[in-house]
Amino acid sequence: MSLDIDSATGLIRQARQVASVNYDARPNDCAPELIVVHAISLPPGEYGGPWIDHLFSNTIDPTKHPYFAEIADLRVSAHVLIRRDGELVQYVPLDQRAWHAGDSCHDGRDACNDYSIGIELEGDDDTPFSDAQYEKLSELCVVLEQTFPGIRYDRIVGHCDIAPERKTDPGPNFDWPRLSALLGNSAGSKVLG
Repeated sequence: MSLDIDSATGLIRQARQVASVNYDARPNDCAPELIVVHAISLPPGEYGGPWIDHLFSNTIDPTKHPYFAEIADLRVSAHVLIRRDGELVQYVPLDQRAWHAGDSCHDGRDACNDYSIGIELEGDDDTPFSDAQYEKLSELCVVLEQTFPGIRYDRIVGHCDIAPERKTDPGPNFDWPRLSALLGNSAGSKVLG
């Protein structure tokens, strides 16, 4: 089943929707032209629970795990999450500005949230990502490139690329050549970010 984006709402029809309030409007005349790949697991190194949904919807219970007490006051989001089994979860409409990149810069241009789409992969720096995640990520990149004229395959980067002093994700186990191959890109080790 291919993905389909509703242009009126910015929602992916095939995604499970979990609304986040952690977003706002993009600046005027600022459309998506960058894809930022992230990795997240909550608690760190654990997969499958409801905690990412809870973090992005400001409902995480700080008493459920010691780490949650450290992050309960964060107001963050991403446009979408790709779980280990390939499930796609959407938190923020694609035409809006999700709060995923923080202090960031790409090609000399700051404030990457303004012009990017944030894609979280359920994972961490130490665990290889699943086949289902690579397949869903490539499928999503294709539909984003078809939907938003400013997005190209050479503008897919890791969070580590736009915030290298602060972030390491998607981490050393993310297989950039594999994503390039799935996108039909023979350009090299990274999609080109």
